Amino acid sequence: MAAQFESTLHDQLMDRRRKLESAIAVSPERASLNSLLLEVDAALSRMDDGSFGLCDVCHEPIESDRLAANPLLRFCLDHLADSQRRALEQDLELASRIQSALLPRPDFAYGGWQAAFHYEPLSVVSGDYCDLISAEDGSMYFMIGDVSGKGVAASMLMAHLNAMMRALAGLGLPLVQIMERASRVFCESTLASHFATLVCGRAERDGKVEICNAGHSPTLLAQGDTVRTYNATSLPLGLFCNEEFSTEWLQLQRGDLLLLYTDGVSEARNSKGEEYGDSDIIETVRTRSWKSARELVHSCISKVADFRAGTPPEDDLTLMAIQRIE
Repeated sequence: MAAQFESTLHDQLMDRRRKLESAIAVSPERASLNSLLLEVDAALSRMDDGSFGLCDVCHEPIESDRLAANPLLRFCLDHLADSQRRALEQDLELASRIQSALLPRPDFAYGGWQAAFHYEPLSVVSGDYCDLISAEDGSMYFMIGDVSGKGVAASMLMAHLNAMMRALAGLGLPLVQIMERASRVFCESTLASHFATLVCGRAERDGKVEICNAGHSPTLLAQGDTVRTYNATSLPLGLFCNEEFSTEWLQLQRGDLLLLYTDGVSEARNSKGEEYGDSDIIETVRTRSWKSARELVHSCISKVADFRAGTPPEDDLTLMAIQRIE
């Protein structure tokens, strides 16, 4: 297990221990608190003897995303008791419903803009992030991102990112400051190995768009027969606690469209192991076989599915199209 990962979990466990001791001092008769303290102490002991993170049955590593979410775990997925497995399935189902509720409405339109998206988790929950937020001044924020890792831990960080961005967007701050504050909070509240690539934009009523690409896949701008590519100009969120970000300004006319996507689209593979690639996405946009944001999203998803030809996906997959309609 990575030393940094275990060190961070050790600090979390010590913090839990201090809080439990304080609670026990107030309510010493609560058996549940004493039981939790014993579990924490047992986990700390396993760190000392080198057995932390190994399944008590098969002695193989416990899934890292589950361990990050709960460092007290002692069994891998293959050796959960039936009752534990059922409880985990129920928790995952609930997490999936909560994550679905965080997505924007599918027919989002505001301030002269219309948006469409496709959100496809690899498993029950996803580490991809997309959101659309209407501002009081008539502008619209749009975001698409990808949290490092997969599974439950990534989905928890996705929800964390969603809450941060919604809170910051409501403050009316300049886009650069929103990104800087989000990155600082994300860095200070997650493991050192966790970060998030993110595109965040603000579309105004007059067609002006300010956009920041923090380590994410390219953003495509379709204007007439031209497709322009805007690559990342900043590092991903959370790599450092004092990052600086830069933005670009675009001017869209009626009918112009922005396409954003996660690497689950561009890195989709077929049975030969070949990647779909950014160039294939650009070509789909350039054909102009679409007339709306919704049609473009459907076209992209269809072409990726044809390319895979039944090959199972390897990552979460998200696309978002933003079109000026006025």
